[in-house]
This record gives sequence, structure tokens and C-alpha cells, in this order.
Amino acid sequence: MSTPPTPVFSVRDLWKVFGPKAGRVPADPELGALDAAGLRERTGCTAAVRDVSFDVRKGEVFVVMGLSGSGKSTLVRCLTRLIEPTSGAISIDGEDVMSMDAGRLRELRRHRASMVFQHFGLLPHRSVLDNVAYGLEIQGVGRAERRARAAEFVTKVGLEGMESRRPGQLSGGQQQRVGLARALAVDPEVLLFDEPFSALDPLIRRDMQEEVVRLHREEGRTMVFITHDLSEALKIGDRIALMRDGRIVQLGTPEEIVGEPADEYVRDFVRDVPREQVMTVRTAMRPARASEAETGPALAPGATVFEAIEAVARTGETARVIEDGRCLGVVDHAALLGVVAGVPGGKAVAA
Repeated sequence: MSTPPTPVFSVRDLWKVFGPKAGRVPADPELGALDAAGLRERTGCTAAVRDVSFDVRKGEVFVVMGLSGSGKSTLVRCLTRLIEPTSGAISIDGEDVMSMDAGRLRELRRHRASMVFQHFGLLPHRSVLDNVAYGLEIQGVGRAERRARAAEFVTKVGLEGMESRRPGQLSGGQQQRVGLARALAVDPEVLLFDEPFSALDPLIRRDMQEEVVRLHREEGRTMVFITHDLSEALKIGDRIALMRDGRIVQLGTPEEIVGEPADEYVRDFVRDVPREQVMTVRTAMRPARASEAETGPALAPGATVFEAIEAVARTGETARVIEDGRCLGVVDHAALLGVVAGVPGGKAVAA
């Protein structure tokens, strides 16, 4: 059996507590079990992150989502100790982040894990090109090399021709693209996004989401993305950690979150999600009979139920699920509609 690869980030039993004598909260199970109001009344403390554990795999988009006050932004800042955790363990590529000295932490933040914030933090007196090159300048890269690399990433995020403009001459979406290019230019192992698009207009926000998806598809870079927007999480995330009151209440793929909500809170969260656009044909698949394995439209296992419904409606035939030239199974009209209706296995809806 092969050894699983070392996670990019590994987090275990992480707590961040604000207030007097914060360290006693994670050490005392009775205090740790109190809700926010009870903990404040008893200790004067607020637990922003409560006993959180997860791994971020190499090359995935790991989304942390939750409502305001759920602890998600505090959590992402703890990963590089921009906020100092109260207790717990954090490692990057197996290296202990909690034991890093100031020099190692600077190296981590400058070279290995680059942050993209909601507020762009651009330097108003510098051009687009020099803003993108700023992180490389901090790293000590020579002027010619850093400007050449900056120009490459200006093009990559769709701002070619705007290199000499100042931030004040750009739209909000263009400014956020500059921030993204600046983070990419230092070639970090992982990009950390803290609600980067929440201040943008809906159409610009959608464009930026698609930009992140495109960059991830082209580069395969590991990303940790913080958002309060469920549709954004479902669109860009390979896996989603849904937080409430400092805890992770469910961690899974978009399909698992929508199809198998862990509790009533998650169920309420996903109630209005169009299931057919998230669930894949694997959910509705059944074994193929001999007569079905050779004919009918072919779909990949990752095809959505919506795509399958269109294929079945267009041809009037049962659709085959094909992977590497092999028929894994088939999906029919009744099973697909069952998934849309939220029936487990899609078995209870008549054709």
C-alpha cells in the first residue's frame, strides 16, 4: 500500500480564544463545551476557532465557508500565524508552523503561502506592473527579472496593456486582478484567499470566480479560499469545510455537502441549491443491462445530473456513464428526477 502524500497544510485540534487567560478554555473540556454566550459569561473569553482539524491536499481548492462570525477568517490567518493560535498543531509540508521563529515565518509568508485579501492593498503611487512586482522586490529579486515576471502574470490575469496604469485608474475587478497577479508572481506553494471578491459587483464577482477556476485548472496550484457565499463555495471548491460558531460542522465535496447534509444547520444552508447542478451522475447510476451497455448517449462520471437530464431528454435513451472506455453504469429519467427531488439513490420517482 502506497503512503498518502504529505498534506500541504495539516491542522489538528486548533483553538483560537480571545480574552483573559485564554489558554484555559481548550484545556478544560467543560469550558470548551460552552456556547459563545455561556463562555463569555463564565470566562470573559470568545472562542473564534474551536477544536478544528483538517488537511489541505496538494493541488486542491479547499474552501472554508460560513456566516459572519463563524471563525473562517480567523482560521485562515492562523495558518501562517498572522493571528497566533491559542493551542493546537499546524504544519506545512510536514514542517511545524507553531515552532517557526520570526525568520521562518517571514519566509513562509513571502515565499510559500501568499494571501489575497478582500481589500486589495495596492500601492496607489505605483503602476500596475510595479504593484505586481512588489512581492518580488521584497524577496530581493533584481529589477529586470521582477518586472519580466510581473509582466507575465499581468497577462495571465487578463490585464495586458494596463501595465502603466495606477490603481486609481482601474475598476474594482481590475484592482482585484492586480492583487491576484501580485500573489501569483512570488510563485507560492499555496494561495490563501480571504473573502477576496465579497466587495465586488455580482457580474465582476462571477468573472473573478471563473478566473480562479481557470487559473487552478491551468496551474494546479493549491488554494485555500474563505467565503460566506455558498454558491461561490460550490462553484470553485474541490472540498468545503462549513463552519458554525468556530467549529467545522461538515467537511466534504460539494456533492457530499448538498447530497448528504450532516445536520439541520447544513440542511437549511443548502435547501435552495439547485441539486441537479451540483450532484453528479454517480448519484443516480445503476448497473447496465447488456442491452444498455452499447447504446445511448455517453457521459463522464463527473457530469452533472442537469447535463444527464438534457442528454436523456434529447435522445430519449438511457445514458451510459463511461470512464476509460468502460461502461460503469447507466442513468435513466426516473433516477435523475429522484436526485433532483432529494430522494436517496433517486429510486422513488416514477418515470
